[in-house]
Amino acid sequence: MIARFVLSTLLGYYLLDSIAKLLNLRSLQTQVPGEFLDVYDANRYRKSQEYTRSNTWFELLVSTVELVALLVFWFLGGFEELDRIIRGLNLPPVPSGLLYLGILCAGREALMLPFAVSHTFVIEQRYGFNRTTVATFVADRLKEWSLSGLLLAGFAFIFLSLFEAFGPSAWLIGWICTAALSVLLVYLAPTIILPLFFKLSPVPDGPLRVQVTEFALRQRFPIRELLVIDGSRRSSKANAFFTGFGSNKRIALYDTLISSHTVPELLAVLAHEIGHYKKHHIIRHLLVGQLNMFLLFLGASFCISSPKLFATFGLSNRSYYVGIVLYLILIRPLSVLFGVVVNYWSRRDEFEADRFAAEALGDPNPLIQALKRLSRDSLSNLTPHPLLVSLHFTHPPVLARVRALKAGRRSQESEVTSQ
Repeated sequence: MIARFVLSTLLGYYLLDSIAKLLNLRSLQTQVPGEFLDVYDANRYRKSQEYTRSNTWFELLVSTVELVALLVFWFLGGFEELDRIIRGLNLPPVPSGLLYLGILCAGREALMLPFAVSHTFVIEQRYGFNRTTVATFVADRLKEWSLSGLLLAGFAFIFLSLFEAFGPSAWLIGWICTAALSVLLVYLAPTIILPLFFKLSPVPDGPLRVQVTEFALRQRFPIRELLVIDGSRRSSKANAFFTGFGSNKRIALYDTLISSHTVPELLAVLAHEIGHYKKHHIIRHLLVGQLNMFLLFLGASFCISSPKLFATFGLSNRSYYVGIVLYLILIRPLSVLFGVVVNYWSRRDEFEADRFAAEALGDPNPLIQALKRLSRDSLSNLTPHPLLVSLHFTHPPVLARVRALKAGRRSQESEVTSQ
């Protein structure tokens, strides 16, 4: 019964995701939307459609390989065989669990590595985005594997130690410890994690620093540092964000963003990011993330020692470390429902941050132009299918954002006229 449920949900999500991607391809339009005629010519728009097609077929291939690999490993008894080998080492339960999880994660990374190489050095290279050298790519992967390995080992050690000591009743303590560590990582990310991958330097003195500083003071937004990230070493794509909380906030701008946008546009982008803070989106997203973690731990307390779950995947011995893996496979498709709701809230927050930026600056045009330039420079799909948006988009389609900003401006002008 459980086996049929797990198999049907895995296949069901795969089919739903694939249908959404194929519908997205069918929804590609040949005409540039009127709002983007000033930044897109016919050739650039056609190139954006080709980029969408290339990425979509690539993503379909990756998801197919992932699903097939999981099903083959499952049906050939891989979970049981790996557990048998590790049990033969006669290690204590927690080290056995760390080894079991580490081997599975390493196997998945090895499976996905050729795809990461292909995407960076074939697709991104073909469309003029890639600036990553082989040396940088290798260094980044080694750093990512080391960092993620340490974090995974830390979280798994806490989880397994608590469950070995207290059994399923340890879920609440496990969630509290995990929540505390995740909040700590948010605080440490700008000072420890980011510098491992990027070179960060202060924004030089000039109009940009002056205007951003003045705007932040007017909005009572505390900034510890205003930084430039050397994103151009890896990609020509641009971005901006702020990290940390409390007195540890840092605003970061990619050097590619600074080089391709005017000061008013850059200020509008940063006003949007500050809008997330002013509208309490950051803390709300953090709380939603903790709620998600709470539900995961609560569900784990019921499932990870269930005999039926182990029998479903062909395991004769029960252990908490194997139970974690099986539980994560069990809930993976179901988490899509939670993700759809969270994505909807996230897209709504993006609209609200856009409105904040337009109102705070007194003019939506700089943000509109920034969004249009960003979409052009990154070859964004301007008309994604609604099903794909619901499943995967944390940000609204850029066309919807531009239209919302223009509608807000018309509404304000009507109010002024009526007054």
